[in-house]
Amino acid sequence: MSTRHSPAGGARLASGFAVLSMLCVQLGIAASTGLFDRIGPTGTAWLRLALAGVIFLIIVRPRIRTFSARALRGAALLGVVTAGLTIFFMAAVNRIPLGTASALEFLGPLGVAVARSKGARNLLWPALAAVGVLLLTEPWHGRVDLLGIGFALAAATCWAAYILLTQRVGDELSGLNGLAISMPVAGIAATLVAAPSVASSLTWEIVAWGFGLAILLPVIPFALEMMALRKLSAAAFGTLMCLEPAFALLIGFLILDQRPGLWPLAGVVFVMAAGVGAERNGSRSVGDAPADPPGPASATTGPVSATTGPVSLGPDRAEAPSLSRE
Repeated sequence: MSTRHSPAGGARLASGFAVLSMLCVQLGIAASTGLFDRIGPTGTAWLRLALAGVIFLIIVRPRIRTFSARALRGAALLGVVTAGLTIFFMAAVNRIPLGTASALEFLGPLGVAVARSKGARNLLWPALAAVGVLLLTEPWHGRVDLLGIGFALAAATCWAAYILLTQRVGDELSGLNGLAISMPVAGIAATLVAAPSVASSLTWEIVAWGFGLAILLPVIPFALEMMALRKLSAAAFGTLMCLEPAFALLIGFLILDQRPGLWPLAGVVFVMAAGVGAERNGSRSVGDAPADPPGPASATTGPVSATTGPVSLGPDRAEAPSLSRE
């Protein structure tokens, strides 16, 4: 069997998707802070989500009538969780450093990894990541913004649910159909929370800025994460996400002039080691992947296809049955 279609090769490819997604997320968050003074963190989150929902509808053009009720419920719930994740994290970044917020948010996927791992050996990676998160947050200094930490922990809870729901929706709907439902729902949910207070502050310049931010986050990273979760177990994906605080630390230093100390740098080493371990042990087994959804619900409509077009969403089923999730 070739490396490309082996379980290890599939896990490696999915890990690459996840890493690229994390880089886009942190760049998008850093770029979003420039809008905080104009429309606030909640308004910035709303603008990104609303425009991302429009983008996915235009690109994918989902045929909702062909989807099962179960798939629609899962995608809608994913949209609500996505809105919560984005709004809470933007509120956290407005109060605490990006690296600290990302480290606390990582407790969500870390919890998924701990809950889903089987055997004491597989718990080594979440434990190693937990040490890294502790070093990144440096709680012993006592400089704590409780509200900012509360927002980050709320985002962590949403992120744990996001991982599980993204995997479920990816099983139910092929291609980007799941995101074409969940992102508009996220935009609507964020609109109900934020739009009334910031709509009067919008200008064409802000909307254009928001459109670019929506492409960087969430359009590109969320699509990459859905592809990654088609090939990785939820536990492996959750542990691999421990690299996100390291990216946040780097982006915060390079773009936001947030300078880390020695302990946060040591934490980066721990979380990177945990991420490498998760990447080597994380492909989904045959029993994890469900059968194809019946009928037309599994067919992607519009210009983006699961097997053709600019985005490829998985290996051929006949060549790699252990990895296919469509």
